[in-house]
Amino acid sequence: MLILGPTASGKTARAIELAQHLDTEIISCDSRQFYSEMEIGVARPSPNELASVPHHFIACRSVQDPYNVYTYQQDALKLLDNLFQQHDTVVAVGGSSLYIEALCHGIALLPDPTPELRAMLQHKLHTEGVESLRSMLRVLDPDYYNQVDLANGVRIQRAVEVCITAGKPYSQLIQQPRRPRPFSIKTLVIERPREELRNRINQRVEQMIAIGLESEARKLYPLRHLTPLNTVGYKEFFALWEQQNNYSSSPSPSEAIKLNTWHYAKKQLTWLKKNAPLLST
Repeated sequence: MLILGPTASGKTARAIELAQHLDTEIISCDSRQFYSEMEIGVARPSPNELASVPHHFIACRSVQDPYNVYTYQQDALKLLDNLFQQHDTVVAVGGSSLYIEALCHGIALLPDPTPELRAMLQHKLHTEGVESLRSMLRVLDPDYYNQVDLANGVRIQRAVEVCITAGKPYSQLIQQPRRPRPFSIKTLVIERPREELRNRINQRVEQMIAIGLESEARKLYPLRHLTPLNTVGYKEFFALWEQQNNYSSSPSPSEAIKLNTWHYAKKQLTWLKKNAPLLST
């Protein structure tokens, strides 16, 4: 059973409720929750929630040991083999569209760039900002540009790397034939009116700020160059502290997080409308 929905829609609570009812376990497809150092900013389930049902792929590695989707795909399928020996049903919850696709249908192994190309693009991202890579992606692969989270610099960089290395659009390469899975998939999509969803996002960000998101981001600031930390909830604070922007006329970090999270949620809604009906088998 796959639980889907945009950020802040209530996926965690619904997944736990369902897993308890089915006496089973939960696999996370949220790439932001893999890392033990990131808790408040990624809305990790609370200790009580984690204790109520066995969870997998949450706080399972360090930000200094990044996880990629291909390794996740292998690890998740191996884990499912074991879980299905004990349970008739397993609950998966997401999350990140690329990781959902990898779990359900597999994704193609994409070419790696030369070290020189990756270093050049990383330097461009860090010195000129994500807009510089957006411009490249808009030319190299307009289809993927229209569906990717434009605030996710890491994902945009990866797409540009692949386009240049393969000489083909990233969107074309990832549209590979689906790989059969030894299990059936049923999906449950949590839907909420847009105004309600935006209010839930704003309330969650305010709660994150209240329980110490700024302090968590401050501890991670020395590691800000690492790929997992280029994410909403942290990068807004990093930008302020690096004084990359004139915040006198820009939103505060909390308001920027709310806005960027809402933009991300809209991208998720677009992806869900197109892809959620195709995931059930």
